[in-house]
Amino acid sequence: MDELLERQIQPMRLWARGRLPRWARDTMNTDDIVQDVLVRTVGHLDSFEPQHDGALQAYLRQAVLHRIRDEIRRTHREPGRDEMNDNARSASPSPEQETQAVELFEAYEAALARLNEDDREAIALRVDLQLPYREIARITGKPSEDAAQMAVSRALIRLAREMGREK
Repeated sequence: MDELLERQIQPMRLWARGRLPRWARDTMNTDDIVQDVLVRTVGHLDSFEPQHDGALQAYLRQAVLHRIRDEIRRTHREPGRDEMNDNARSASPSPEQETQAVELFEAYEAALARLNEDDREAIALRVDLQLPYREIARITGKPSEDAAQMAVSRALIRLAREMGREK
């Protein structure tokens, strides 16, 4: 179990990096969220049934996204450390900027959810995990790097179209 989680932590940290908006970070940062998710996941792995290669990564990514959403909601409900300290200058964005960031994140997630599983996988492998096209071709069963690159490009175009529908 330790070895399995050890193999998962670095790809999850890379994938999660930057997903928690800066203004939502007070006592919790993205690495803390990944660590928390992995610790909590250990208790649920006995009921996890992988359906395909990368299923555990997909499961963990979904869990991290849920924790990030929870953290964003929490920062809206509770005052941050900057707000509690009258002498501290707030580097926080305006409420409008916060709202826009949350809306953009939610639009991205909603658009991604509307894509088919192959498109979501291609985007996750390239954008989130930053894998080379050679590796994406191997994982997805594409015949070449060029085929994997084309699949990722088409998936990103469909994602952009879906996000455009949100407006």
